[in-house]
Amino acid sequence: MRTLLLLLLAAGLLAGCNSPGQAQGTSAQTSQVQTGQTQATQTQTTARQTPTTGTAARDPDSGLAWVAVSVLPREGQQLLNQIARGGPFRYSKDGVTFGNREGLLPRQTRGYYREYTVRTPGESDRGARRIVCGGQPETSTAECYYTADHYATFRRIRP
Repeated sequence: MRTLLLLLLAAGLLAGCNSPGQAQGTSAQTSQVQTGQTQATQTQTTARQTPTTGTAARDPDSGLAWVAVSVLPREGQQLLNQIARGGPFRYSKDGVTFGNREGLLPRQTRGYYREYTVRTPGESDRGARRIVCGGQPETSTAECYYTADHYATFRRIRP
């Protein structure tokens, strides 16, 4: 039994060894894989920093990534202006209380947050995009958040 285990172990070790000609190719392949992984990591880091936030910084109050107004969809930029003017709004549910049931925004008393629909061209309903603003007066856009996926994730809109 010991002999069988030793033979299996030796076979496994030998299978992992390469002849000198193969070692060079394997080394080159390993280098290519490592280079590809490094490039992928750099791309992911760059993607996290731009264009949605313009920087890797996060809002200290919410811990959410910042998003610049200029990076929001055009309809979101227009909606922020409408919020600041107090309307008019396209949808009857715009301005209603947002309950923050997901708990992704900073905890506040009920009624603190209001939600607004960011129109999505081509959608026949309200779609998934929203801006949620908190605080008073109701026309304040100093604390607003954007979600493109119906409250699954948020980014803080840089005032």
